[in-house]
Amino acid sequence: MYDREVRFRMEETMNEARIEYTEKGVMHMASRRCQLLGISLSSAVLGILTQFKVPREFCLDVPEARISSIGCVLTRTYTNNTVEVRFLRMITEKELHRIFVFSSHPAHRDHVMDVRSW
Repeated sequence: MYDREVRFRMEETMNEARIEYTEKGVMHMASRRCQLLGISLSSAVLGILTQFKVPREFCLDVPEARISSIGCVLTRTYTNNTVEVRFLRMITEKELHRIFVFSSHPAHRDHVMDVRSW
């Protein structure tokens, strides 16, 4: 399925995010903090702050941009504590712009949010 999808351009960003997943089947929800290092409409690169085994499927939250529960599937794990994930749904341009507004990356310094579109 993913091999036939178009690849969107990955843009660098620096946002705080949170991974939420279930431990031990469906009994216990756990969450871990992470950094959103790069994002496109269909995928993202996350920097893991603590050493733990990243589950195959989880939800991604970006609390400062008020984006919650984006379903993710782990595609690749790198040795420098970064992982590449694919979203189960494409995020909208509005959500992507909201992430760039709250990013601390120097490339997104001039992004502003229109209050009426919040």
